[in-house]
Amino acid sequence: MAEHTSSSITIEAAPADVMDVIADFDRYPEWTGEVKEAEVLATDSRGRAEQVRLVLDAGAIKDDHTLAYTWTGDNEVSWTLVKSQMLRALDGSYLLAPVGSGTEVTYRLTVDVKIPMLGMIKRKAEKVIIDRALAGLKKRVESVPGA
Repeated sequence: MAEHTSSSITIEAAPADVMDVIADFDRYPEWTGEVKEAEVLATDSRGRAEQVRLVLDAGAIKDDHTLAYTWTGDNEVSWTLVKSQMLRALDGSYLLAPVGSGTEVTYRLTVDVKIPMLGMIKRKAEKVIIDRALAGLKKRVESVPGA
Protein backbone atom coordinates (compact mmCIF):
# COMPACT_ATOMS: atom_id res chain seq x y z
CA MET A 1 0.00 0.00 0.00
CA ALA A 2 1.27 3.48 -0.85
CA GLU A 3 2.32 5.78 1.95
CA HIS A 4 -0.03 8.59 2.84
CA THR A 5 0.21 11.92 4.60
CA SER A 6 -2.40 13.23 7.00
CA SER A 7 -2.98 16.24 9.19
CA SER A 8 -5.79 17.69 11.28
CA ILE A 9 -7.08 21.13 12.18
CA THR A 10 -9.90 22.40 14.41
CA ILE A 11 -12.39 24.77 12.80
CA GLU A 12 -14.79 26.87 14.86
CA ALA A 13 -17.95 25.77 13.06
CA ALA A 14 -20.39 22.87 13.02
CA PRO A 15 -19.48 19.82 10.91
CA ALA A 16 -22.37 20.55 8.51
CA ASP A 17 -21.00 24.06 7.84
CA VAL A 18 -17.52 22.66 7.19
CA MET A 19 -18.89 19.99 4.84
CA ASP A 20 -20.89 22.63 2.95
CA VAL A 21 -17.63 24.39 2.09
CA ILE A 22 -15.86 21.11 1.22
CA ALA A 23 -18.74 20.15 -1.10
CA ASP A 24 -18.80 23.53 -2.89
CA PHE A 25 -16.28 22.63 -5.61
CA ASP A 26 -17.05 25.65 -7.77
CA ARG A 27 -15.45 27.86 -5.12
CA TYR A 28 -12.27 25.78 -4.59
CA PRO A 29 -10.12 28.19 -6.65
CA GLU A 30 -11.08 30.95 -4.17
CA TRP A 31 -9.60 29.22 -1.11
CA THR A 32 -7.49 26.13 -1.85
CA GLY A 33 -4.46 27.76 -3.40
CA GLU A 34 -3.51 24.74 -5.53
CA VAL A 35 -6.82 24.29 -7.39
CA LYS A 36 -6.96 26.72 -10.29
CA GLU A 37 -10.16 25.35 -11.88
CA ALA A 38 -12.94 23.03 -10.68
CA GLU A 39 -15.82 21.60 -12.69
CA VAL A 40 -18.44 19.16 -11.36
CA LEU A 41 -19.01 16.54 -14.07
CA ALA A 42 -21.59 14.32 -12.33
CA THR A 43 -23.72 14.42 -9.17
CA ASP A 44 -25.55 11.84 -7.06
CA SER A 45 -29.27 11.79 -6.16
CA ARG A 46 -28.62 14.23 -3.29
CA GLY A 47 -26.86 16.71 -5.60
CA ARG A 48 -23.39 15.93 -4.21
CA ALA A 49 -20.48 15.74 -6.63
CA GLU A 50 -19.57 12.25 -7.84
CA GLN A 51 -16.97 13.29 -10.42
CA VAL A 52 -15.01 16.53 -10.49
CA ARG A 53 -12.40 17.80 -12.93
CA LEU A 54 -9.67 19.83 -11.23
CA VAL A 55 -6.73 21.78 -12.59
CA LEU A 56 -4.02 21.61 -9.92
CA ASP A 57 -0.82 23.61 -9.53
CA ALA A 58 1.00 22.51 -6.37
CA GLY A 59 4.55 23.48 -7.26
CA ALA A 60 6.19 20.13 -8.06
CA ILE A 61 2.81 18.69 -9.08
CA LYS A 62 0.83 20.34 -11.89
CA ASP A 63 -2.06 18.43 -13.44
CA ASP A 64 -5.50 18.39 -15.03
CA HIS A 65 -7.33 15.43 -13.52
CA THR A 66 -10.71 13.94 -12.66
CA LEU A 67 -11.61 12.56 -9.24
CA ALA A 68 -14.48 10.29 -8.18
CA TYR A 69 -16.02 11.20 -4.81
CA THR A 70 -17.69 8.93 -2.26
CA TRP A 71 -19.79 10.51 0.50
CA THR A 72 -20.07 8.46 3.71
CA GLY A 73 -22.80 9.86 5.92
CA ASP A 74 -22.59 13.58 6.58
CA ASN A 75 -19.07 13.72 8.04
CA GLU A 76 -16.79 11.97 5.55
CA VAL A 77 -15.90 12.31 1.90
CA SER A 78 -13.19 10.41 0.07
CA TRP A 79 -11.91 10.49 -3.48
CA THR A 80 -9.92 8.44 -5.96
CA LEU A 81 -8.28 9.32 -9.22
CA VAL A 82 -10.25 8.57 -12.40
CA LYS A 83 -7.88 10.06 -14.97
CA SER A 84 -4.86 12.30 -15.03
CA GLN A 85 -2.07 13.61 -17.21
CA MET A 86 0.74 13.12 -14.70
CA LEU A 87 -0.67 11.33 -11.66
CA ARG A 88 -0.90 7.59 -11.10
CA ALA A 89 -2.86 8.07 -7.85
CA LEU A 90 -4.48 10.91 -5.96
CA ASP A 91 -6.53 9.36 -3.19
CA GLY A 92 -7.69 11.20 -0.12
CA SER A 93 -10.39 11.97 2.37
CA TYR A 94 -11.79 14.55 4.75
CA LEU A 95 -13.11 13.18 8.04
CA LEU A 96 -15.05 15.56 10.29
CA ALA A 97 -15.57 15.04 14.02
CA PRO A 98 -17.36 17.41 16.41
CA VAL A 99 -15.08 18.75 19.17
CA GLY A 100 -16.40 21.25 21.69
CA SER A 101 -18.00 24.10 19.75
CA GLY A 102 -16.13 23.24 16.55
CA THR A 103 -15.06 20.49 14.20
CA GLU A 104 -11.81 18.56 13.93
CA VAL A 105 -11.05 18.02 10.24
CA THR A 106 -8.58 15.29 9.29
CA TYR A 107 -7.27 15.36 5.72
CA ARG A 108 -5.52 12.24 4.42
CA LEU A 109 -3.79 12.18 1.04
CA THR A 110 -1.80 9.78 -1.13
CA VAL A 111 -0.14 11.06 -4.29
CA ASP A 112 1.73 8.97 -6.85
CA VAL A 113 3.12 10.45 -10.04
CA LYS A 114 3.83 8.79 -13.38
CA ILE A 115 7.30 10.33 -13.60
CA PRO A 116 10.10 9.21 -11.28
CA MET A 117 10.09 11.32 -8.11
CA LEU A 118 11.76 10.73 -4.78
CA GLY A 119 9.35 9.65 -2.06
CA MET A 120 10.58 12.52 0.08
CA ILE A 121 9.54 15.03 -2.60
CA LYS A 122 6.12 13.38 -2.99
CA ARG A 123 5.53 13.50 0.79
CA LYS A 124 6.57 17.17 0.84
CA ALA A 125 4.12 17.93 -1.98
CA GLU A 126 1.37 16.05 -0.10
CA LYS A 127 2.17 17.99 3.07
CA VAL A 128 2.05 21.33 1.22
CA ILE A 129 -1.29 20.43 -0.39
CA ILE A 130 -2.78 19.30 2.95
CA ASP A 131 -1.48 22.23 5.01
CA ARG A 132 -2.65 24.83 2.49
CA ALA A 133 -6.01 23.12 2.02
CA LEU A 134 -6.68 22.88 5.77
CA ALA A 135 -5.61 26.49 6.39
CA GLY A 136 -7.72 27.66 3.45
CA LEU A 137 -10.70 25.57 4.59
CA LYS A 138 -10.47 26.98 8.12
CA LYS A 139 -10.25 30.56 6.86
CA ARG A 140 -13.10 30.03 4.39
CA VAL A 141 -15.47 28.32 6.86
CA GLU A 142 -14.78 30.75 9.69
CA SER A 143 -15.37 33.75 7.38
CA VAL A 144 -18.80 32.50 6.22
CA PRO A 145 -21.57 34.34 8.12
CA GLY A 146 -23.50 32.04 10.44
CA ALA A 147 -20.86 29.31 10.48
